[in-house]
Amino acid sequence: MIFRQNWQGVRLTDHGEESFPATVPGNIQADYAAAKGFRDVMFADGCKQFEALENDAWEYRARLSCTAGPDERVWFVSLGIDYKYDVFLNGDRIYGYEGIFKPVELDLTDRLTGNDEIRILIYPHPKREGAAPGKREEADRSCKPPVCYGWDWNPRLLISGMWRDAYVETRKSDYIRDSEVSYRLSSDFSRAEVSFAVDCDAECTIDLYDPAGNLLYHGTDKTLTVERPRLWWCAGQGSPDLYRWTVTNPSGMKREGTVGFRRVRLLKNAGATENHGFPKSRYQAPFTMELNGRKIFLKGSNFVNPELFWGQATAERYRKLVDLAADANMNILRLWGGAAVHHPALYEACDERGILVWQEFMLACNDYPDDEHYLAVLESEATAMILALRRHPSVALWCGGNELFNGWSGMTDQSLALRLLNHLCYTLDRDRPFLATSPLEGMGHGGYLFYDSRHGTDVYRCFENAENIAYTEFGVPSISEIKALERIIPPEELKELAPTESWVLHHAFRAWMPESHASLETLQRYFGADGTVEERIAQSDWLQSEGLKFIYEEARRQSPHCSAALNWCFNEPWITAANCSIVRYPDVPKPAYYAVRDALRPALFSAKIAKFDWKAGEIFKAPIWLLNDGPDPVASNAKVFLRIGDREIPLLEWNAAQVGAGTNLEGAQVCCVLPQVETDRFTLEIRSSDPRLNNAYCLQYRNDKKPAAERTMNT
Repeated sequence: MIFRQNWQGVRLTDHGEESFPATVPGNIQADYAAAKGFRDVMFADGCKQFEALENDAWEYRARLSCTAGPDERVWFVSLGIDYKYDVFLNGDRIYGYEGIFKPVELDLTDRLTGNDEIRILIYPHPKREGAAPGKREEADRSCKPPVCYGWDWNPRLLISGMWRDAYVETRKSDYIRDSEVSYRLSSDFSRAEVSFAVDCDAECTIDLYDPAGNLLYHGTDKTLTVERPRLWWCAGQGSPDLYRWTVTNPSGMKREGTVGFRRVRLLKNAGATENHGFPKSRYQAPFTMELNGRKIFLKGSNFVNPELFWGQATAERYRKLVDLAADANMNILRLWGGAAVHHPALYEACDERGILVWQEFMLACNDYPDDEHYLAVLESEATAMILALRRHPSVALWCGGNELFNGWSGMTDQSLALRLLNHLCYTLDRDRPFLATSPLEGMGHGGYLFYDSRHGTDVYRCFENAENIAYTEFGVPSISEIKALERIIPPEELKELAPTESWVLHHAFRAWMPESHASLETLQRYFGADGTVEERIAQSDWLQSEGLKFIYEEARRQSPHCSAALNWCFNEPWITAANCSIVRYPDVPKPAYYAVRDALRPALFSAKIAKFDWKAGEIFKAPIWLLNDGPDPVASNAKVFLRIGDREIPLLEWNAAQVGAGTNLEGAQVCCVLPQVETDRFTLEIRSSDPRLNNAYCLQYRNDKKPAAERTMNT
């Protein structure tokens, strides 16, 4: 039986102690802020209130409350504590650990007196001595996810505490400590040899049910065979079929879970380049996903922590975000290494919705050392992660972390941390692929702007000329809607889009470049020097929608050499003033979300457009494609129109041949001279005999010869 405790939080400083109510799961800084009446963390500079707490120690305290029978033992269980901590019972230290992910289970029985106090002492946040103050480098000697040290979409906000559930539990002698299912698929997928690992001192009964709920097995054998198993497929390729199992002990206690039968591999990409001289050396990284013998084009996004205070992220929030990803026709989420580790509900939802998970370890953009203490902590934390997550069919690959081979990180494949992670993944989960980092040779991170003034290129030119095997980060920013801005920007600052304190703190300016993420210079380039905040929001939404739509479709056109497209990023942990996310905090789709959803349909007609802004009298050209990354062939015809002002101009009729599964077809090219019309935009529209394949593009139109900086947007 589980007994919840009444926890008190304590702030420990040189000046004494401050007590306050604490919530578990949660984060102790958030509890302190609630008790002391801190201002809203999202509004204006509210996040800065927490800087004064960074170097403090904290405690959780509780008078134990539980009832145990004569044949039961009493355990303290915590599923995750952040970060370095000691556990005390009645003043005696009984356990200590450094990390965030590994659960702790402590048998208290023989130490209990009947009047017992448990305390969890949490030490100050790790900060590497000599690191630049206030920078992520402070975290480069620890396994604490570095995002809370500050990123270009997450404020600096150092948190700690019992971020996962914690409780006291009574256990009988036949308690099931753990149970897990593994399997081996035959080469033709016709048979699965299933094994149950049950950690219990008594014999347990096993039940296995098929995806329809039919009982396949009941008994005590721990190995069995499933003939003609229904396979687990990712979204868009088939059904994510899950078999349900239960393990029951003689006392009636149950462990239960699901298993999905599938095989995943990473293969060399078509046309991957290599050194053709002698001796031969490296080629571009293998990154074509093969699922159950079928090559899959990976369509998805980068997922970050959904809350500033990780302990406040609920199962409902995770499920809502996964549902949004699935509804946007995505089949993969990259769980970025710099963010927090996530709640089990995320992985369960991905299992159920068929969303593949690219799981990174807690390394990002730092040079992590060949240091014995750090490596010992990393080994413990990574082991706990692998053992917890390897049971999920959605988890498709492991990755050491984000941008570790870049100039600002400086690691190599000989770095002991990455060799350790590769070893652990091979030893504990051999059949899942492992990548040292992202990106690797041939993979692309960036760009993150609609128009890059440094190189004089927009997203159309940039990605048309790219030849990457995978685009695993790319983005176009947008400004949050006005009702969201009103929650974070004071009224006096909201009058103008400018680099004032609140706009800067919420990442509209100086996030990683002076103009990011508001991209004011880009907005002025396309829409003129003047514009209200509301007009700038609409303009940025337009650019983000069309920009991301083009990138996703262009990546698909480059298949099979290109095998993946994942934008930066899907969600955000607080309301940003401007950001590359397509879902605004907490779970509100931006206009670009719907453009991405359309671009990721399994099959669609697509136009390869050369640029965003066009002038009257220019010759508009665009080849028309039929894209199909689904499991079934597609055949349709299309009519292409130009809609400008009140005119609709027929351009092309194309009777497309049948396109096979996972295949694209380039068709004819539309070509016309843009007429003189009083409007600021036009639409290229593709209408199919199958409406599911329809498509449309909204582009900028200019009918005068004024410089761009002198024009204003029509409303």
